[in-house]
Amino acid sequence: MPDGMALREARDGAVLTLTLDYPARRNALALPLRERMADVLEAVESDPSVHAIVITGAGGVFCSGGDISSMDVPDALAGRERLRRAHRTIRLLAAGTKPVVAAVEGWCVGAGLSLALACDLVVAAEDARFMAGFGKVGLMGDLGLPFTLPARVGAGRARRILMLHEQIAAPEAERIGLVDEVVPAGGALAAATERARFLAEQAPAPMALTKSMLAAGLDAALEVERHHQATLFLTADHREGRTAFMEKRKPRFGG
Repeated sequence: MPDGMALREARDGAVLTLTLDYPARRNALALPLRERMADVLEAVESDPSVHAIVITGAGGVFCSGGDISSMDVPDALAGRERLRRAHRTIRLLAAGTKPVVAAVEGWCVGAGLSLALACDLVVAAEDARFMAGFGKVGLMGDLGLPFTLPARVGAGRARRILMLHEQIAAPEAERIGLVDEVVPAGGALAAATERARFLAEQAPAPMALTKSMLAAGLDAALEVERHHQATLFLTADHREGRTAFMEKRKPRFGG
């Protein structure tokens, strides 16, 4: 993994905590981080000593989204491969056998929102902020978000979140079901760890089978997403959105 980027692991009994630590990009979900997380989650699947997982971010930020600086996709096949690799993590979180709790402080945006909603429970600090925002760079929601978001908030609210790019404060996120619990600022990790400890004490087989049932349909949704997003990676509007983001200006989409 490149210098200045890490996925930190810590054990607390049967609970494994994974912390995104990429301060230069506010814990953006860069490809090396996705790959490392998938590798760790795959290993955990066959580790009977781990009963629950917590996902969080370092430095008071959960995840600022995908790493826009690395989104130069040369062709459709490269785009499909990029999504195939990214989907490993989402499948392991949403449909793996271990219960997962997200601990969200600060921003949870784009791919960060997808990551959080692939978890079974989301605990948020009261000053956390949520946003989809994919359309700002000429893309659709991905990493399972078109599947997980409506399951949490309903189709109508999901459309609003995906299309209007509105920022959602933690209390509102709790009210609409986007998150499960709001705690004082700075307390998300402790509260999420407490929930994970409870989950770790439960019988593992019912947990695994419950997750499997709730994830029914995910594979099909990810395959459709993979096709659509690979196409969008090649559009002029995505190039414009990416350039505008890096130049800190409003994009001028041409359709």
